[in-house]
Amino acid sequence: MTPQIKSIGFSCSDANRVCAFYEANLGFSPVAAFDIDAGPYAELIGLPGSRLRLHQLQLGQERLELTEVLALGPGLRPGRPIQQDSRSCDLWFQHICIVVSDMAKAAEPITAQVQAGALQPISTGPQTLPEWNQGAAGIQAYKFHDPEGHCLELLQFPGGKGDARWHPSTPRGTFLGIDHSAIANANTERSTAFYGELLGLRFGGDGVNHGLEQDRLDGLEGTRVHISAHRCPEGAGVECLNYIEPTGGRPLPVDQSAADLAHWQIRLEVAELDAISQRLESFGGSHVSDGVQTLNSEQAALLGFQRGLQVRDPDGHQLQLISVD
Repeated sequence: MTPQIKSIGFSCSDANRVCAFYEANLGFSPVAAFDIDAGPYAELIGLPGSRLRLHQLQLGQERLELTEVLALGPGLRPGRPIQQDSRSCDLWFQHICIVVSDMAKAAEPITAQVQAGALQPISTGPQTLPEWNQGAAGIQAYKFHDPEGHCLELLQFPGGKGDARWHPSTPRGTFLGIDHSAIANANTERSTAFYGELLGLRFGGDGVNHGLEQDRLDGLEGTRVHISAHRCPEGAGVECLNYIEPTGGRPLPVDQSAADLAHWQIRLEVAELDAISQRLESFGGSHVSDGVQTLNSEQAALLGFQRGLQVRDPDGHQLQLISVD
């Protein structure tokens, strides 16, 4: 079995409101909404005894999953909002990259909401990466926050760049799918070993972006960011962003939990779940769940997998590693 991202998700305080934003502005379609009443899934994500509501949305081939905590289990700390002074170089930074066919059309309603004060920007506006940057030349990108502060990126690939599926022969609308989830990291070599040697993703190349366009894209000054791509055989991948400059990016809080709005998780189907659990710490990762959890039949039917392992990567980003059998 080769690794495959089944969904990318985050926690939110009002899933109905956030879903409405993604559907109205970013082309997502609703798939399912259901409640999880404690049990093994709540234990898997580190919130034992909690009652959860999950909303699943679809864009192209990819799925987005929103988690709202309806009631916390006994003794658990209440969730925290996303820090207002968060920067792209802070190690809790994570976003999804939504591929579009027409940046001007896709960005127009977002820019209008930014100008009205309804959304907070990251970028000063859509940016076109310069010709000197051979790997990224001509790519257009735009970063902003959703209504609860989660980071998003719109991206348009020029001809000859990106997966073939981002250049359909027949029109598929403005919003095409999710190319990757980007995460800030502190050590490229360490992250490459974790996602490649341990989890089995393919190294998709790397490079260093800098200059005025990158500053405007990331909302930083003097930016130098080492970008490394990690791909599954098909579908979305993971992109690691190692900010060489500016320095001072803050670490992900060690007590961040799935109740916090800054919590993201990538659900990744893998082979040899037990072997990964045994090797995890040697690659700089750590456990969230108490080993591999087996869902009951009701939860397995809702979520589409039977066994799961919740882990943190070397920088604290959470992944939900799953096996369907």
